[in-house]
Amino acid sequence: MKPEITSLMEKFEERIVGQGTNLKLLLSSVLAGGHVLIEGVPGTGKTLMVKTLSRLLGGSFNRIQFTPDLLPSDITGSTIYNMKDSSFQTIKGPIFTNVLLADEINRTPAKTQAALLEAMEEKQVTIQGETYPLEDVFFVVATQNPIEFEGTYPLPEAQQDRFLFKLDIDFPSFEEEKSVLRQVIVNHADRSDVESVLDMETFLTIRREIEEVTLNDSVLDYIMQIVRKTRETESIRFGASTRAAISIGKAGRSWAYLSGRDYVTPDDIKMVARPALRHRVQLSPHVELEGLTIDQVIQELIGSITVPR
Repeated sequence: MKPEITSLMEKFEERIVGQGTNLKLLLSSVLAGGHVLIEGVPGTGKTLMVKTLSRLLGGSFNRIQFTPDLLPSDITGSTIYNMKDSSFQTIKGPIFTNVLLADEINRTPAKTQAALLEAMEEKQVTIQGETYPLEDVFFVVATQNPIEFEGTYPLPEAQQDRFLFKLDIDFPSFEEEKSVLRQVIVNHADRSDVESVLDMETFLTIRREIEEVTLNDSVLDYIMQIVRKTRETESIRFGASTRAAISIGKAGRSWAYLSGRDYVTPDDIKMVARPALRHRVQLSPHVELEGLTIDQVIQELIGSITVPR
């Protein structure tokens, strides 16, 4: 593992206190070329987390505040007529960046949400019939609030399936939260003042190294058993797609790399399976009535599968 990655993780954890596992999962997804959906109550540092990562990576960053009146062209861009030159001119939207923060993505209708689908899957954008490629390094991090549903539009399953991970952001512990207060109130620390650790060329080099991490046949079988089990258990109404299996495999490689190994273990798969599945499967009605959460069901499902040796 490159020393730049170690330095990046140290600075990331220094700035975002109390979210160690989520930070590593977020970085794993980015290194795997995936997008992330972050869910958490307001004031838990979701936006700061994404901004900090983009600065550490040394990439460009754009933020879109999703609202009910947001139009698809506000994201992708539009074509206007330039009267001075008597020609049409394409104005590219904020989606043309390395890191795109889609803040409160569930506050805009499905038509506008769908403007991200082509970009997230194919890394290109079509404006007035003309297709434009996005940056080599491009990923979307979307946030949503789990406690306020008035005026929101739930993400369609096709949209959710484009996200490699769904991360749940919880409150930090007492001591961790006190540390944040001390930094901000007592020491007047500017947590947004971050210097880059990587550049995009180094980042792409690391991605290529991750593609060489060994994923043997027994681990592939383990991934398939987990995904197929979601389609067979009575607790789950709709199971995970093939894209989910691919996501788990890619994320497993990134997690192994960040753990300092050049091979994937079943424990790596266990770590990434829950965030990779929690937004891709739907519980059966009787399970929801019993009060079980999706994380509990996934954990039980993984525990029922024999771990390869």
